[in-house]
Amino acid sequence: MQTIIDQYKTIIREAAEHKIPLQIRGGGTKYFYGSSPIEQSNLWLDATAYNGIIDYEPTELVITARAGTCLADLEAALDQHGQMLAFEPPHFGAAATLGGCVAAGLSGPRRAAAGSVRDFVLGVRLLDGKGEDLHFGGQVMKNVAGYDVSRLMVGSMGTLGVLLEVSLKVLPKPVAEITLCMEMNEAMAIEKMNQWAGKPLPISATCYTGGELFLRLSGAESAVRAAQLKLGGEELGEGGAFWQSVREQTHDFFQSGKPLWRLSIKSTTPGLPLSGLQLIEWSGSLRWLIGNAGINAKTIRTTAKDAGGHATLFRNHESYIPVFHPLDPGMMKIHRALKEKFDPSGIFNPGRLYPEI
Repeated sequence: MQTIIDQYKTIIREAAEHKIPLQIRGGGTKYFYGSSPIEQSNLWLDATAYNGIIDYEPTELVITARAGTCLADLEAALDQHGQMLAFEPPHFGAAATLGGCVAAGLSGPRRAAAGSVRDFVLGVRLLDGKGEDLHFGGQVMKNVAGYDVSRLMVGSMGTLGVLLEVSLKVLPKPVAEITLCMEMNEAMAIEKMNQWAGKPLPISATCYTGGELFLRLSGAESAVRAAQLKLGGEELGEGGAFWQSVREQTHDFFQSGKPLWRLSIKSTTPGLPLSGLQLIEWSGSLRWLIGNAGINAKTIRTTAKDAGGHATLFRNHESYIPVFHPLDPGMMKIHRALKEKFDPSGIFNPGRLYPEI
């Protein structure tokens, strides 16, 4: 495997020397996400070549694997020991890799209950824009004092470095899990999701779509059944398949082919005054929007900002519309400083986050 790392270093140094943009790519299942590179380049770095689980100690609830490791293989290894990636990362294809999971920073239905990708990253190994081999963090939750650089890689879209290895905290799978379905209007669903989120209920996921609220209960058998009796609703026979369809966006809601917006806002925000279809997750803090013709990006982003959050053009974006919510000058200054520090020649995926970096 050291030979592969040496090859990566050579590619990076040559790209830096000649100021050639370098496109870092794993399985390619999330290549639709994010902005298109400012400068197209034929110079690619295939991150899937460096793969495999390095260390896994089930009793310690920690796994370390190479970034090119197939996400499905990693989850299969965890499943053998009754464990899981609690943030439920979407794959969007069989070729999804661990590195792509971290670089995209996307979490699934369990995020509101368990935490995001960033919350589970313990340490990383990466190559910076000079081809230097760097290590950050470790394999325990409490590391020495200092900047938590490893978590900066989450959601960085490959703009700061080439991920080599990642250490993640994992959790046991719940003993029991059921999904309840209730008919109600949007306002009532938002009210109920927030009300229940503040109570000691084993709710691990929520989703409102098509006039129905879906709740997933996870935990000890007794706790799940007690919550079911308290909450009511009908038990969904194929609950696992339903949450898989939401996580992987194979649910009918996501099949329109129209632009898909992702709004992250305050969970208590009432129904958004935006025309189009909406699907609500994470107890109300995540709103997916398929906008009607005529609705513009400025309207959507202003609405999200007024609701205490931001909006991302997730799929089927037009090149003239910025994908990510514009940053204020202070935050952009920080982003630029990080880019300069990790990638002084500006070769890694330029423009994938913002045109300025």
